[in-house]
Amino acid sequence: MKHTAAEIIREYGPLPGVEHVHGVSFDGRRVWFATGTTLSALDPESGEMLNSLDVAADAGTAFDGQHLFQIADAVIRKIDPQTGEVLATIPAPGDRDDSGLAWAEGTLWIGQHRGRKIYQVDPETGTVLRTIETDRFVTGVTWVDDELWHGTWENDESDVRRIDPATGEVLERLDMPPGMAVSGLESDGHDRFFCGAGDSPKVRAIRRPKRSDAAE
Repeated sequence: MKHTAAEIIREYGPLPGVEHVHGVSFDGRRVWFATGTTLSALDPESGEMLNSLDVAADAGTAFDGQHLFQIADAVIRKIDPQTGEVLATIPAPGDRDDSGLAWAEGTLWIGQHRGRKIYQVDPETGTVLRTIETDRFVTGVTWVDDELWHGTWENDESDVRRIDPATGEVLERLDMPPGMAVSGLESDGHDRFFCGAGDSPKVRAIRRPKRSDAAE
């Protein structure tokens, strides 16, 4: 397993009117982040706050290329990002212990925090298609270039790790500095991960290692 310190590229915030950041997603232009009572967006280049949607948002966030998905109250809501309208609802699988949320392979991937699991779920029905066991509390979840990454936050320690989606084995770990937690997690599809800062009103960008750097 490759084990390095996380390289923090940029910090956004403290974000106005925000106490905690839960889920994080990226639609190719905006970083969306869940604050508990709103789903807000910022421009990752300028750092400027953009629009907000009034929707319950206390855990993971995902984007499928057209719609946002947001966990709150043991359900996953499919949301129109232009209007905030809830278009559909499916049950979340984690028994109110749901954390991260990602979109990949036409399905949703959902972290179960204290359960230390990641579920692959049918976005139409909520049916669990696969369960991956992990060895740490799971926060954010993201896929990039066929790599499954998730955040951890346990015993005041936090990291971002790449795991084998078949076995849950940890392949690579990026350790956050002391006192910096990772809640939501999303790749920009290239060399950045956007991370919710947990109990801090911030979003951080950290560098994703190049594939040559990531080789075991």
